[in-house]
Amino acid sequence: MEVTTRLTWNDENHLRKLLGNVSLSLLYKSSVHGGSIEDMVQRCSHQGYTITMTYINENMIVAFVLGNYINLRESLTEPNDSLWFSLQKKNDTTEIETLFLNTAPKIIDKQLVCRLSKDDIFIIRPDNKIYLDRMMTKNLKLRFYGHLPFLECEVFRVEGTKYNLDYTKRIMKAREHRNKLLADIRAYKPYADLVSEIRILLVGPVGSGKSSFFNSVKSVFHGHVTGQAIVGSDTTSITERYRIYSVKDGQNGKSLPFMLCDTMGLDGAEGAGLCMDDIPYILKGCVPDRYQFNPRKPITPEHSTFITSPSLKDRIHCVAYVLDITSIDNLSSKMLAKFKQVHKEVLNCGVAHVALLTKVDDCSEILQDNFLNLSRSMTSQRQVMNVHKMLDIPISRILMVGNYASDLELDPMNDILILSALRQMLRAADDFLEDLPLEETGAIERVLQPCI
Repeated sequence: MEVTTRLTWNDENHLRKLLGNVSLSLLYKSSVHGGSIEDMVQRCSHQGYTITMTYINENMIVAFVLGNYINLRESLTEPNDSLWFSLQKKNDTTEIETLFLNTAPKIIDKQLVCRLSKDDIFIIRPDNKIYLDRMMTKNLKLRFYGHLPFLECEVFRVEGTKYNLDYTKRIMKAREHRNKLLADIRAYKPYADLVSEIRILLVGPVGSGKSSFFNSVKSVFHGHVTGQAIVGSDTTSITERYRIYSVKDGQNGKSLPFMLCDTMGLDGAEGAGLCMDDIPYILKGCVPDRYQFNPRKPITPEHSTFITSPSLKDRIHCVAYVLDITSIDNLSSKMLAKFKQVHKEVLNCGVAHVALLTKVDDCSEILQDNFLNLSRSMTSQRQVMNVHKMLDIPISRILMVGNYASDLELDPMNDILILSALRQMLRAADDFLEDLPLEETGAIERVLQPCI
């Protein structure tokens, strides 16, 4: 008789992404192979790394990855590497959350007992019940504690030639840090509520990854790879209209407090690419969404859609110079001259600015172990210094990302770089808003407005 798992295809997909390039082979299923702990240990010993799934209800699974089932007896004290996490299903999505590290269970009185911490106890009993104490119940966001029946317990062998639990632990830490960044940006409010949404202008050569960065930001907040903005090649600009993109928190969520403004790509050839005379009007908020660029003819105040009296909310609050990290050394003198011309206009308007280096090969190598800072390789460090000298941008404002271009699935390491870059842009915009004179913020008008 073929024994099948309760895991859905989506659950298995999430687990494979968490565990790396591995496959899962079902070793034990309590409803088929017997509910005793001895049965489970007998079938799962000498199998290498395993993952045990306890189905608490239809929407909650508690799981642990274990180095060796043979070391579970109470009398054995050999180290047994482990990782505990939960899978919770919410609104057609699966959330994976770390519970504990390096805390292996033991067999005590025919029960599988794990003291996860001083106040956290998890027990699998032979009568298809588990025991959860108050703290464990709180960690799992359940309303009940004590002895509870579970639906099923399954154990899988993790099959992969180079499986390493340390990789999974790093992925779990990356997910946690990614989720913290998401929460920070969701809770962000522009400085002093001067505007409701920050406008970030993306400027760079054709094919540098401007449109891809918008797609990548949207992908992270939607939980899957998206492609709203059409992406061009490295020779011709697909973006011919000025686009002001808002980003929603999920497909049906509310709009987030920032907008990404995409322009035609810069081109070193004369009369091609974004017209330099359009730049000051874009920065001042005079150019409307979907304006059709003309490389040889800039917008003028006589244009029918020209915004004659833009307010602070219409202006650009931060500029991101987007550069392909692999092509910085090959920038032509004409392209460099255009960059410096754009930068001069940005400085004249006093707008905050950062540099965004795209097409980073291995995001995991760029991130330090704590995910808080970038660990730049010799190659990337040299490119950072080149941009620093070229545009006189502080090194702390030179950011690196790997956009989602040909990827089919999101990667938490990549997400961290994208969200960290976005957060730095928002912080730079806050500096710009804080530094504005009162007459430009509307504060004087609010103070002088008569009381009614």
